[in-house]
Formats: sequence, C-alpha cells, structure tokens
Amino acid sequence: MARSALTGTRIRERRLTLKLRQADLARAVGISAAYLNLIEHNRRRVSEPLLDTFAKALGVAPVALSEGAESALFEALREAAAGVAGGTGSGSGTGDAVGALIDPSELERIEEFVGRFPAWAKVLAARQSRLAALERVVETYSERMGQDPYLLDELHEVLSAVTSLRSGAAILVETPDIEPEWQARFLSSIASESLRLSAAAEGLVAYLDSIEATDSGLAAPLDQLEAWLSARGWHLPDFERPDPPDPAELIAQAPELAASAARDLALSYLTRALADSRILPLKPFLAALSETGLDPARLAARFGAPMAAVFRRLATLPEGAANLPPLGLVVCDGSGTLTLRRPLPGFALPRSAAGCPLWPLYEALSRPMQPLRLTLDMAGRLPQRFQSWAFAAPRPPEGAAASFDAPVLMEAMMLVTPATSRLEIARPVGTSCRVCPRLACAGRREPSLIAAR
Repeated sequence: MARSALTGTRIRERRLTLKLRQADLARAVGISAAYLNLIEHNRRRVSEPLLDTFAKALGVAPVALSEGAESALFEALREAAAGVAGGTGSGSGTGDAVGALIDPSELERIEEFVGRFPAWAKVLAARQSRLAALERVVETYSERMGQDPYLLDELHEVLSAVTSLRSGAAILVETPDIEPEWQARFLSSIASESLRLSAAAEGLVAYLDSIEATDSGLAAPLDQLEAWLSARGWHLPDFERPDPPDPAELIAQAPELAASAARDLALSYLTRALADSRILPLKPFLAALSETGLDPARLAARFGAPMAAVFRRLATLPEGAANLPPLGLVVCDGSGTLTLRRPLPGFALPRSAAGCPLWPLYEALSRPMQPLRLTLDMAGRLPQRFQSWAFAAPRPPEGAAASFDAPVLMEAMMLVTPATSRLEIARPVGTSCRVCPRLACAGRREPSLIAAR
C-alpha cells in the first residue's frame, strides 16, 4: 500500500495523540463522524482541500498526513526489508532462510513499526543507508577494476614482478648445485624484482587511496562536465535570454572544469544546448508540452526540430516546469560508449562500465530513425518501473570534420521517467552486468559481483 493511501491512518494517529474524539475532529473539519471513520480506515480518499482542513485542525503540515513525517525513514526500511526478503536477488540459501522470516504482508505495517519502535527503526534505516553506501563503493571499484587503464597497468606490473620473483626463487630452490655465477645472477634478479614489486605496490596503494579520497569521481573529463551541469540542475538559464552569452564565456567562469578535455566536452555540449534553445524557445516549448504531454515525437513534429534536440531539451528544462516529472537522459555513440549521463533516482547509470544490453538505448542503434517507447523494470532491492523513449540518428559532423564525404557517426539517446501505470508489460533491465542481481538474463555478458553463489 502506498503511503498516500495511508492518509487516514496518519489522521487517526494524530487525532489519538491529541486525545480528540472522532466527533470533535469531524465537527472541526465539517464532515460527519461516520465519514471520518471511513477516512481513518482508508476507505475514503481525502481530497486536497479536505486534507488542508485536516492539517489545520490537527496542527501539522499537509505533507505530514499525505506522505508521512518519516518519508525517508519508511523508504529505508522498505528497502532493508526487500533486501532481507530477497537476499541479493539470486535466490541464495542464506537470503531465502532469512527472508522466510518476513511475511510480505508485514511490509504494509512499516508505519506501525516506526510508531511503536522509533529508535529501532532509525537504527535499521541507518544500517541500510550504510549498506547502500558500501554497495556503491563496490560498484565504483568494480567498474574501475574492469575499465580503468591505469589501474590495469598497475595490477599487471604487480603480477609481473610476483611471477618473476617466483620463477627465480623456484630455480634456486630446485637446483641446489647451481654454479655460483648463475646463483649470483638469480639473487641479483630477485633483488631487483623485489624493488620493482615494492615500487609497483606502493603506486597501486597510492592510486587506490586517491580513488577513495576523491570519491566524487571527478577525475574523468565527462565526470567533471556532468558534475558541473548537475550543480546547475542541468538547466542553463543564461541561454534563455534574448542575448545569450558565448559558450566559451560560461566555460571560462567554471573552475570546476579543470581538465582541458573537460572544457572541450563542455564547449561541444554548450554549443548544442545553445542551438537547442534557439530552435525550441523555452516559453513556446513549455506551452506545447502542456498541450501535448510528454511525447517527444509530437513535440518534434510541432516545432520541425530534430528528435535529438527535443530529447536534450526535455532533460534540461527547469525543475518542475510544466508539471514535468523527473527525467533522466543517457546518450551513447555508435560504439555503445556512454557520452552523457543525467541520472534519475532509482535508475542508476554506470560511470565507466557499459550499460545493460537490454536498454532500448542500444536497441535504437540497430533501428535508426525509429522511435522506441518501452516500459522498464529496473532491478534492485526495490524494483522500480520506468517509462523510456529511445531514438538513434546520425550525428552531424562538427567543425573541421564537417565535409560531404565525412563518415556517418550514429548517436542514440534514451529518456527515462518514473512510470505512472503498472498495467503495461515491462522489460526487465539492470544497470550493468557487474552489479545486476538478475542471474537468468539472456543479455548477461559477465558474472555479477553482488549476486551470491
């Protein structure tokens, strides 16, 4: 049961806390006691005007009745319960044994648990937050272990030195009558390889320490650009003015874009964003969005604009504009490499590893110029459902690369937003194979690190 469906329960709890009778509260809000009784048992929906009246009569904010005062706490407890009940999603024996202790129907009594045992609830929620943070660290290290070229080189250096040491030591042990000259050579080799191993190990430890110290992940140019955009809510109001600034001016005022490569990426991104704002002006675009709803194809047809421009514009509108739900955006090139990632809560995006091969993003690459709309079930402790739109088209070459015989470079993008209906058939997807708990998946290309065996 959703928390919004438990408004009556919260009204009853607040009334009992204030030691009010049903008749007194019903009189205060202007309804009958019988109708209040139905509301308190969640058998009648509370309209927004009536909710405001209840909130005033009970001396609380309306959100405390509609969403609950402990919204984040409830979510953490639901996530913890889902993790225990399902293990890591792999059906391991340990997870099933513990999960058998939790009846799914008891998940509907989380608010009662919070009310009766608030301290224990906070302890469990804190442990769940800590567990989620550790899982994110594992995911980060996993991606770096598989994708970071510097880390791979350092590990290869360590393994190479260890192999050389073992080989030299084995020869000395297995050949007792070795000549003194060769013995000296092997000992010298072991000494030099020991120094090599020591230096490689120190470099590896220092690099891993730097990863933890800079867990913001801003080492890569793309990370710097995305962090800079995220700090601005992904919206650039300067480009909405009649006299927008030159993209280079904004970059010059952004010390966060420390790397020259990050500034180059930012210049390419801002140049496209400025062009998008000109062909899709904010006010007319918001007006059209209010009329058509979230339909990229209809918006593109209405303005005669490229579908890619509509996708980017939708993902960078001001927060709450046109009552638009939260939107995530992911873009990839023809190789499948992610070139832009605007994350959405519940729909995690890998930072360096490849995304889930079942994403419509990649399907669109094989079906260029054909819009795709799919409902997705994202794997996780609490599986969430999303609506997605995907589209792929050739990306026009820029600058000096623009010529008649330039190669055709494909680009695909995918918009994601929380689904409002659970009636549609959904495609099960994940984040990336390394951290996906779905073991029985046709698209799996490597074992999962978080699925128990």
